[in-house]
Amino acid sequence: MKELYIKQKILSINEKFTVKDQQENDVYYVEGSFLKIPKSFSVLNAAGSEVALITKKVFSFLPKFHVEVNGQEVLTIKKELSFFKARYSIDAAGIEVQGNWWDMEFEVSQYGEVVGKVNKEWFKWGDSYKVQVLNEEMETIIIAIVVAIDCVKADQAATSSATT
Repeated sequence: MKELYIKQKILSINEKFTVKDQQENDVYYVEGSFLKIPKSFSVLNAAGSEVALITKKVFSFLPKFHVEVNGQEVLTIKKELSFFKARYSIDAAGIEVQGNWWDMEFEVSQYGEVVGKVNKEWFKWGDSYKVQVLNEEMETIIIAIVVAIDCVKADQAATSSATT
């Protein structure tokens, strides 16, 4: 099992943050497309190569985010029509997210086998997540899922604050 930590900085203008291992070494770098359309986040490995891309679809009735890992689309997160509370669904071949992913407390499964666990770390400045990778072949996908869900949450928060 491998543990990784995602820590976003509060009030980060450039939308950049790192994913660290237990020894505080940088494993991945996440870079957002500040003020660009379509909104996207690139996940780069330690060598600086892009390994995942999260993109918000521009022309869509309801928000939709696509997640690509190594050039292959692995899942889509989309908002469902709902009148009272925001509801999102995740579409992926063989990949399921179970638990309370809105509060960042969930497990990632592939074909019924748990491959990763995500827990929000409370009492920290900014958003901090502990990611347990149980199947290292799925590491990049799990990191991309966490970044994508966090992106969806940030988009929802921005939309909510703009309407109030």
